[in-house]
Amino acid sequence: MIKRTSILTLLLVTFSIHAQDLAIEATIDANRTGAPISKYIYGQFIEHIGGIINTGIWAEMLEDRKFFHPIVLTQKPTEEAPSWRGPIRRWEPVGRDTSIVMDKDKPFAGEHSPLIKLDAAGVRGIGQSGLEVRNGKSYSGRIVLSGDSTVQVIVSLIWGSGAGDRQSIVLDGLDADYETFPLDFRTDADNDKARLEIVGSGVGSFHIGAVSLMPADNTEGFRTEVIEALKQLRSGVYRFPGGNFVSAHEWRHAIGDRDRRPPIMDPVWNTLQPNDVGTDEFMKLCRLLEVEPYITVNAGFGDAWSAAQLVEYANGDASTPMGRLRAANGHPEPYGVKYWGIGNEMFGIWQFGVMPPEQYQVKHNMFAKAMRKVDPSIKLLASGAMHDHMTGSDLLKAHTGKIVPDYLGPWDWSGGMLTHCLDYMDMLSEHYYTYSYQRFDFDKGERVPDPDQTLVEWAREPAKYVRVKYEHYQEYLTRIPELKKKPVPVSISEWAYTGVPANEYKVVLAYAQAFHEMFRHSELFRMANFTFATSLLSSNRSEAVLTPSGLLFKLYRDRFGTIPVPVAGNLPPPAPKYPPRGNQPKKNPGSDTFPLDVSAALSEDRRTLTIAVVNPTETDQKLNFNLKGVSLSGKGRLCRLAPESLNAKIVVGQRPEVEVEQQELDSIPASVVIPPISVNIYEFALK
Repeated sequence: MIKRTSILTLLLVTFSIHAQDLAIEATIDANRTGAPISKYIYGQFIEHIGGIINTGIWAEMLEDRKFFHPIVLTQKPTEEAPSWRGPIRRWEPVGRDTSIVMDKDKPFAGEHSPLIKLDAAGVRGIGQSGLEVRNGKSYSGRIVLSGDSTVQVIVSLIWGSGAGDRQSIVLDGLDADYETFPLDFRTDADNDKARLEIVGSGVGSFHIGAVSLMPADNTEGFRTEVIEALKQLRSGVYRFPGGNFVSAHEWRHAIGDRDRRPPIMDPVWNTLQPNDVGTDEFMKLCRLLEVEPYITVNAGFGDAWSAAQLVEYANGDASTPMGRLRAANGHPEPYGVKYWGIGNEMFGIWQFGVMPPEQYQVKHNMFAKAMRKVDPSIKLLASGAMHDHMTGSDLLKAHTGKIVPDYLGPWDWSGGMLTHCLDYMDMLSEHYYTYSYQRFDFDKGERVPDPDQTLVEWAREPAKYVRVKYEHYQEYLTRIPELKKKPVPVSISEWAYTGVPANEYKVVLAYAQAFHEMFRHSELFRMANFTFATSLLSSNRSEAVLTPSGLLFKLYRDRFGTIPVPVAGNLPPPAPKYPPRGNQPKKNPGSDTFPLDVSAALSEDRRTLTIAVVNPTETDQKLNFNLKGVSLSGKGRLCRLAPESLNAKIVVGQRPEVEVEQQELDSIPASVVIPPISVNIYEFALK
């Protein structure tokens, strides 16, 4: 007997063979419109994991600039770390390491600060290598010192082996109190292994409290080239600070004087956290990028009182205790943060502070009451996990031994939150990650390899998770009467394709179809936050450009409409391979134009019709447009991503292998040929 999956594979192959001879019909009915597509669908997520924020967005060049780690000769100057972290650079002694004491009696930030003891034998101090500098570029910073008046401190930026390949700044007049001294350098060569040295000479000793070095052209502490690249995306909203990170994060450690903020070892990601980018810096980033902030509070190890204090710090008048603290930190006006997430993935066994659903429901409500008491106008996002997440990430199996939860059963996490916390939420925060060439095997109760997926199937996977969440929500509507009275929209607060090279074009086909599925259910999906914003960039320490996925996000945000209209067709997607449950939908995502995925929308002013077409096959596909309810003016434009290879990349400093092609159109063609592996947006002016 031939297995059902084999028959489906055969049908797909047969379809591919005859696709070039088959015209696909797309009927677009502008008489019917859906809920406006929220600009927040294009949102981003950033988290203190690895160097995503501290080096990916923030301009600081030095590691451990407040000296969390001891400084000893036996320590390697660089230390290998997980691939997501990159090498960790350490401070090294200059001269004998016995001259360096990590002084706990007079620390400037954290638990200790280096005390350098001098003698007549030579200079003593510390240095850090591996800094990237560029010819003719200026670098600025500061150093915090205290010490004996008989000590002279020399701070040098070194970019070569020659006597002239350095610039030194001499500092003297130290006293017992810490004082901040400015640093300004200008380099005259390119070097990816430059070095900063801080040494003293004379008699006595000196403390180094903190040191900072950034490119002088930074934008309020952020990397200018990264800000310019990310700003192109017009992402609508950014989520911060986590992610798993938030469940052990103390927000008070990351406000006030940055040099005084304590460095800590983050227990979640097991990496040093300098606490340089906290609430105030995030608000600055949102202002620079012109996006709304979405702050998640710590509902792991955190408490409702601390969460309410953070709301007051962000939104309280300067007369309130926390508002007064914010004003003292240089920000007198309230930030007016609207969107607040309570906890991150609080269902996960990996999450700090995880607890059973019935306990967390009480905790969520406590947080919501405390936070709304401070500011009743805020919008609260609850930590959710529908059946797809509870099944696909092995959560239910870990908790109960079962594979799929029962609707509104003890471990239906989202169902329980919607039942018991409905009055204390405004949106439901859902996450999903698609695992490349893997599927969930319900017989084995785990993810297994799925190497035989066609490109069409592979590219449909992220959209499938959007579809299955929509279906689970419809089931909740039938089972929770109060939800019909108070519908709660969904934010997909984390989503991405994992196990895929972030800079290769192939994943663009998948992300475009995920957008289409969100557009089809625009009344439900009101926000999404892509993991991570920095994965849409290719960058080094001085340049940043958008990757193919970055171009996709920009293309849809700039060119696609906001008022969705339905698309009908003559070729519906094939039925799902597997029975509908857990993370398997009842109906495959996509428009009835298989294998093409077509989505359409009017512009906000209803003067333009936009049609997006994704061809996830490696052959040309013929497509006929049939329009209803609109009259075209005859002028149009086509914007297209259609590289020659699925592996096409955009690498900073190299010629891009993917570009947005533009073509002016005199009229809408009755029939078009959609090229292989392409994403196309047609725009037509309306009369």
